[in-house]
Amino acid sequence: MLCLVVAASAGSFHEAAWAGDAAAGRVKVRAACQTCHGEDGKASLPGAGNLSGQQKEYLIGQLRAFRSGSRRNEQMSIIAKPLTDAEIENVSEWYSSIQVTVEAPK
Repeated sequence: MLCLVVAASAGSFHEAAWAGDAAAGRVKVRAACQTCHGEDGKASLPGAGNLSGQQKEYLIGQLRAFRSGSRRNEQMSIIAKPLTDAEIENVSEWYSSIQVTVEAPK
């Protein structure tokens, strides 16, 4: 029984640790991301990725990799370097919260 409680608590802690503020993320996106990736996550420049609907954990991982230098891109390395963990989580929350509909070709 104790193991079950600990496991359940760990799951809740993990989710809380990754919780971001989408509204704050949107503000940061407007300031730092929208020129290339769009506020809606639809890239406006060739070579820039579409971010809308992307998994939050993936976005967090990639932004942290750009920030640390373990992943490199001329523009993203500069943009991500000053981001705090909270800003990364907030931006990731914003882009991951955008709903995307996919239609396969007929």
